Amino acid sequence: MTEHTNKQFSAELENVRSSFLQMGGLVEAMIGEAMNVLVNKEVALADTVHDREKEVNRLEVEIDERIGLLIARNQPTAIDLRLLLSVSKMLTDMERCGDEADKIAKMARRMHEAGGQYIPAVELRHISTQVTNMIRNVLDAFAREDPIHAATVVRNDKEVDKEWKASLRHLITYMMEDPRTISRSIDLIFIARSLERIGDHAKNMAERVIYMVHGDDVRHIGVKATERVARGEPLVKEDN
Repeated sequence: MTEHTNKQFSAELENVRSSFLQMGGLVEAMIGEAMNVLVNKEVALADTVHDREKEVNRLEVEIDERIGLLIARNQPTAIDLRLLLSVSKMLTDMERCGDEADKIAKMARRMHEAGGQYIPAVELRHISTQVTNMIRNVLDAFAREDPIHAATVVRNDKEVDKEWKASLRHLITYMMEDPRTISRSIDLIFIARSLERIGDHAKNMAERVIYMVHGDDVRHIGVKATERVARGEPLVKEDN
């Protein structure tokens, strides 16, 4: 590349990074707003979440197109190529997080409009806090190119899975004890499942950050092995 072309490529690369971070910020806000619909009955926020979801979809397409052009025109070096490929994969996970937040907001609004027996959503508030923190931490790890921070997100997904199973048991107990809660409990189970999926997508993105920095694919190798790779140690697979 000429010096001019190299500067232009660097600027475009930074634009991709900042646009992805913008997209992530929208998704983080969507999760909080969707939970406000559920917990605080702020049903008008469901429309805000839906509008943000459209913007997230637009950014996904726009950033992905930009990545394709950058790769085709510049033949980037290995480290830059890993960044572009990682962002391309992370876009899909981030967009799906937005989809899940939109589902939560819609379902929560429908629940409040339908009325019915009240069921506490303590576990769901806790799970939503966990997955929101996972999104925030993966964005921070990406921005700072910090694989060790990304590895903490991979580990946190295990805790979200435990919380999801606990909330499922809790809601099944409600249904067994009071048949009037069945419809509402089923809706809450779907909301809990959406939160758990957001955690899964955050974990996927964290694994991509580690690949971006070190060039090692840490999918399916287990948490402890992922943490070793994040520290720069040799890749050793383990049972999950």
